[in-house]
Amino acid sequence: MSGGYDLNLFASPPDCSFLCSVCHGVLKRPVRLPCSHIFCKKCILRWLARKEVKRKKMVHVNKLRRTIGRLEVKCKNAEAGCLVTCPLAHRRGHQDSCPFELMACPNEGCPARVLRGALAEHRQHCQHGAQQHCPLGCGATLGPVERAHHNCYQELREAWSQRQERSRSLVLGLLRRVRKVHHATNFIRRQLSQLRDFLREDDALIVGTPQEETEATPEGSTGAEVWGAPGLGTL
Repeated sequence: MSGGYDLNLFASPPDCSFLCSVCHGVLKRPVRLPCSHIFCKKCILRWLARKEVKRKKMVHVNKLRRTIGRLEVKCKNAEAGCLVTCPLAHRRGHQDSCPFELMACPNEGCPARVLRGALAEHRQHCQHGAQQHCPLGCGATLGPVERAHHNCYQELREAWSQRQERSRSLVLGLLRRVRKVHHATNFIRRQLSQLRDFLREDDALIVGTPQEETEATPEGSTGAEVWGAPGLGTL
């Protein structure tokens, strides 16, 4: 494949000093070797693959590249009818808006490729486009193909079934959450009841201890006398 620009691309024949001696096209990304010869970068890289020349010795000739970028070229869609010429450096910008550029129809399923200038009209009559709401009011958005087989009753029935299924799933999920909350509440109630009973027993022990000690020690006697009485009898 040629590394340079095709000569037919240019509005007028370019100067021979702009030609690559390898591909004979107009220099594209020109580079100069130590021998002072200038080539397309792509062409010379192919040649360097077979020769022992270091790539570091290649020099990009940017001034020449800018000069070539100012040459007038024809639009690539000239054969389709585009008469625009522009500098080589601006060619890509023109192609992005050229009305003679072939474009794929954006409607899904349409295989047509039409000129950019005729794309809007094509979309108005494209059998894969023209999305419309159902004229009977079911709310469906239909293209020409869907309209031929559309059944409002079936569409509404399916929509209702889907909503019923979603509602059922939501209700079941809510019930599961309610059950979890109910079980957690019952568990907390049991824990609180056990804690209340424990506190009551603890209070009873605290309140009952002084009374028992009073009953065990006679009035007017010391603890030592009471416990020492049996000992005296044995002496």
